[in-house]
Amino acid sequence: MSSKRTLIGSSIIPIRFVFFMWLVFVLTSVYQVDFGGLGIVPRTIPGLIGIFTAPLVHAGPIHLISNTIPLLFLGITLFYNYKGIAKRVFYGCYLFTNTLVWLFARPSSHIGASGLIYALATFVICFGLFRRDIRSLIISAIVILMYGSIYYGILPQDPRISWESHLFGAVVGLILAWVFYDRKRIYK
Repeated sequence: MSSKRTLIGSSIIPIRFVFFMWLVFVLTSVYQVDFGGLGIVPRTIPGLIGIFTAPLVHAGPIHLISNTIPLLFLGITLFYNYKGIAKRVFYGCYLFTNTLVWLFARPSSHIGASGLIYALATFVICFGLFRRDIRSLIISAIVILMYGSIYYGILPQDPRISWESHLFGAVVGLILAWVFYDRKRIYK
């Protein structure tokens, strides 16, 4: 019973986040509102709002779906397995990735949750490699098998895709894995 409750509890923040992504998409579609201004526009004052809002805004249904599934999987994996540090890691991935995009990315409107996804995937993978306990290594291996190919996205390929969000997400995930890997109370 407690593991089921823990799994449900572990799902709350990722599901809420995905709910808000879909809500913004539905509002955009139904009311023909352009939320593109909520993206991260690097080194501009109006673009600062994007640090908080850009991961909620998506270019279309395929973009939204392609971010929904990994965000749910990685978010639930994080909160279920690393309860003691999950909130700090999740919000750190969110804010630090978007801040780096605002500081260093090319001038464009950067939208979508892929930077957060890269940060979470990199965190989970590197955390297991740094920590080297069997549980974390198994989780790392599963995430590598499922999402290891995403790292091709940190190279510039399509000018419409924010490879900078991918790159900075991976960097933030790596740094946070290093910061937290030797903490004692990660499972509680």
